[in-house]
Amino acid sequence: MTVPLDRHYLVELQVSTERVSQLRRIIAAHLRHWSLELHVRPVCRGVEELLTNVHRHVGDDNNCVVELRWSGRHLTVSVADNGSEMPKLLSTGGGGLSRVMALSDSWGTCRTAEGKVVWFTRYAEEPYSVDLTPLSPLPGVREFRRPPDTVAAPVAEPATAADPALV
Repeated sequence: MTVPLDRHYLVELQVSTERVSQLRRIIAAHLRHWSLELHVRPVCRGVEELLTNVHRHVGDDNNCVVELRWSGRHLTVSVADNGSEMPKLLSTGGGGLSRVMALSDSWGTCRTAEGKVVWFTRYAEEPYSVDLTPLSPLPGVREFRRPPDTVAAPVAEPATAADPALV
């Protein structure tokens, strides 16, 4: 599947504490531009966790690549670095990959020729606008209108002697 260019963002950076906060603001701006405001906070927290792990476990001189891809249904965020050690999901601590797992619908890791990639996805349906203006009736179809509240009670016809029910 081909992702349109306006739904793909890639940045290469050297990981540092200052860069993590800068990248968080840049990612938030991209998500808002794509009308994905509801995903700004969890996605930025997930990216922050992954970049903090790169900084902590791979080191300051590490160049890494952060990539966002939005298909209109799923947003995939990946962080690639040149560290050889694969990350581990620890049951204790509550940070790192366990936090990424809690913020995402799916996640994973894979080894690459240069190091590794850690990624996560979130279901992010393409937003649409709801038009609340009344639709015009279809041709040939009568429009239903509610009767007014002050409707007179039906008048009963007088019984006649010729009525068989009365004879």
